[in-house]
This record gives sequence, C-alpha cells and structure tokens, in this order.
Amino acid sequence: MKRNKIPSPGRKKRRILIAAVLFVVLLCLPFAISGFVCLQTQDRIITADEAAGLNADCVLVLGALVHEDGQPSGILEDRLITAIAAYESGASDRLLMSGDHGRADYDEVDAMKAYAVECGVPSSAVFMDHAGFSTYESLYRARDIFQAHRVLIVTQEYHLYRALYVARALGLDAYGLAADIRTYPGMLKFAAREILARDKDFFYALLQPKPTYLGDAIPITGDGDITND
Repeated sequence: MKRNKIPSPGRKKRRILIAAVLFVVLLCLPFAISGFVCLQTQDRIITADEAAGLNADCVLVLGALVHEDGQPSGILEDRLITAIAAYESGASDRLLMSGDHGRADYDEVDAMKAYAVECGVPSSAVFMDHAGFSTYESLYRARDIFQAHRVLIVTQEYHLYRALYVARALGLDAYGLAADIRTYPGMLKFAAREILARDKDFFYALLQPKPTYLGDAIPITGDGDITND
C-alpha cells in the first residue's frame, strides 16, 4: 500500500511564507500602480499663469454630475469656471466639453456649454462631445474625433493624474490645470475610488481599446455649433 508523503515542517512554512508574500503583493499592487501614475504625470500639472501661454488646440473640460434641474454640481461648476478663465487668458480659443449624454434624460455637455455661453464665451467656440462616457473615452475622442493634439485638461487635481497619464499614452501633448476652488463633500470617498480608477485606466492606456462610439471627424478648428443637438 502506497503511503501519502507528509510535507516536512520546513516545506510547509515555506509555502505559508510564499502565500503570505503573494497576498501582500496583490494587496499593495493597486496602490503601487496608482502611485506610479501620479509620479509619471505630476510635472504636467501647471499653473493658470503657465496655461495662459500654452496655445493649446483646446481646453478640454471633463464632465461630472449635473443636477435634475440642469445645473452643474459644485465639482463641475469649478471645472467650468477654471476652464473659462483659461480660455479668457488665451490658453486656447476653443473649449471642448466632454461628458455623458447617453440618455435623453441626462445631459452633461449641453449644461456645460450653456454655462460657458452664459459667461460670455461665443457658442461657436464651444464644442460638445456627447459620448465622453469616461476619462479614457473623452481623451481618445479628443484625439480621433476632434483631432486635437495639444490639450489643456481641466478637472480637480486628484483626477488630473489619471487623465494626463491616459493622454500621454494616446500620444497627446497634454497639460493639466487643477480646478480645486472649493471644498467638496465626500473627498475621502472620491480619493479612494480614484485609486481603483487609476488602476483601470493604467490597463486601458496599455491596451487602448476603442471607445463606445467613434464616427466622423469634427475638427476642433471649425465651428463648435456643429456639435449642438
């Protein structure tokens, strides 16, 4: 009768040690990727004065929550205020509002354009990307649909690192301008979620899948009103 071989105590300890090391590595990996993304892009975040002389193809405003009454949330309003100030300082003569308009009853980009126009920006200078469903898709479409090369991305600082990392991977000459005007409730939750979002977009930048929608080119050098509903 064949006897089962009993692992020696030393071999059993080695297996436990290897399992523990693998567990720690897997636990730390999301934080390591997030930190790598931030380190790779922190030098691309510039001041408002530096942005004024950028001569970008467009100021790209990344969408965020719009309330049921059509008014932008605090986070989105701060992005718009910052982007309009950059436009007025000469950072670019075009604004590209990129956000979620995937449903008839929810529309980020028209609310964003309306805000800019109410602030005195000519409608023809404001483009809308109705299919900017994610940071990755907004940047992919800025390059392929709107044919932008040099872009000034406006969002809050915690979000800028990821956006800039994706932009660089896609071949864009991108800079970031932080829109942290006020204190936002739930920032700890946003920061924790952003770690996982950086991990996701790290792999998106590596694999570069196509966005949900592409389509005909709409050069950012043209008339923004062509993007109106």
